[in-house]
Amino acid sequence: MVGSNVLLRVVIGLGVGGALLAGTGLAENRAIPPVASGGELQAQVKVTATKVIPAVVSIASTVMVRDQAFSDEALPFGLFKDVPSRRQYGQGSGVIVSSDGYIMTNNHVIADAVDVEVILADRRQFKGRVVATDPKTDVAVVKIQATNLPTVTWGDSSTLAVGEFVLAIGNPLGLSRSVTFGIVSAVGRADVGVADFEDFIQTDAPINPGNSGGALVTLNGELVGINTAIASPTGGSVGVGFAIPSNMARAAMQSLLKTGHVVRGFLGASTQDVTPILGKVFRLPDVKGAIVTDVQAKGSAEKAGLKRGDVIVRFDGRDVMDSGHLRNLVAASTIGSKHRLDLMRESKPYQAELVVQEAPRERVKKNQAASSSAATAHPLTGVVFDDVTAPLARQMDLAVTSGVVVTDIEEGSLAESSGLQPGDVVLELNRQPVPNFSVFQRLADPIKPSDLALLLVNRQGNVMYIPVKGE
Repeated sequence: MVGSNVLLRVVIGLGVGGALLAGTGLAENRAIPPVASGGELQAQVKVTATKVIPAVVSIASTVMVRDQAFSDEALPFGLFKDVPSRRQYGQGSGVIVSSDGYIMTNNHVIADAVDVEVILADRRQFKGRVVATDPKTDVAVVKIQATNLPTVTWGDSSTLAVGEFVLAIGNPLGLSRSVTFGIVSAVGRADVGVADFEDFIQTDAPINPGNSGGALVTLNGELVGINTAIASPTGGSVGVGFAIPSNMARAAMQSLLKTGHVVRGFLGASTQDVTPILGKVFRLPDVKGAIVTDVQAKGSAEKAGLKRGDVIVRFDGRDVMDSGHLRNLVAASTIGSKHRLDLMRESKPYQAELVVQEAPRERVKKNQAASSSAATAHPLTGVVFDDVTAPLARQMDLAVTSGVVVTDIEEGSLAESSGLQPGDVVLELNRQPVPNFSVFQRLADPIKPSDLALLLVNRQGNVMYIPVKGE
């Protein structure tokens, strides 16, 4: 989205009356079938569309929006005055991946929804239940009470080839059962600004608002991507769409259903991309790899012997293109698994063995998600916090680009009852500055169930104290 005088914007999320998003897809491990003629291609497209359409659904979500005006009256801690809530409606797509009613979609399609309706291709309607979500990859799982449903077969996105034909199927602009046709324009797109973990497939198959969560399939009808976003100067399709690879989406779904959260590998080091200038400074043969800039104590990288200035060029024999690529490779690795790293250390080849640890933030979130009804609950139990990143700031429309933000909060928890809301950026905890999540965790751990947790938060530019008193 550079190199042009036309300003492109990545369109994601639910707008009033529609989901502003789009996507692309991947393939499975097989040879790409030859296309002998235009007639044969057309016939195959018709067969695939007929096969997949029944498994693609429309998802209508309802979000309660509470507009708040700042009060001139003297309220404790500068709290806002409530005004009546109103309903906001959005629309997206989903893909049935099991005959007993499990549906894959995007997290932003159902985020904060109080009501989810699923409409099948045969026009049957079901109440949808949000089973699990993962904002970091923008995937979610919805369940409906039904059996013997049509499904889409999973494909292997790692074998996807640029130029391969794909079909995007969904409900753009509320037009259900819409099919578009195109090719895979690129694979491995990152830094799009949609999610924390990005490895997008780019396609020119026309996608428009409402396609989010829909299917992108190969000519054989295999699900290779979940439509997610478009880059566009207008908000409509210009032939630049993005989809979550099927392998990433499927792994996230399996982890969500098994553990309730996504278990990810953690490098334990900060890295940055190799640029042409840095490539010369580090005397590298290619402008690729990930430069280690910091190593965390007792992390996987430190135990593997990595040092600042090391350049990781291969992971288990696979070329590492940049820091985002390395992050995805480590995140997808099984906890406790061993991997060979090929490095350049002071311009000389070096090898290390990395034993992957679980990302510590995931463990904290799991513990904080415990029921707030427990007698010994922490005052902040039921609240999920995360570091503010540039993609997350854009996704949540935050007024700041650093700090710690509330991404989710359990209804009825002490914090929710005290006025804390998703999107609040925590500046202080008990009068101590909170620059990042690790500092927040260190300050929060000693707080006892009966203690007061005093939060100073920034809510869309307004700074206020929120006291959360334990029971």
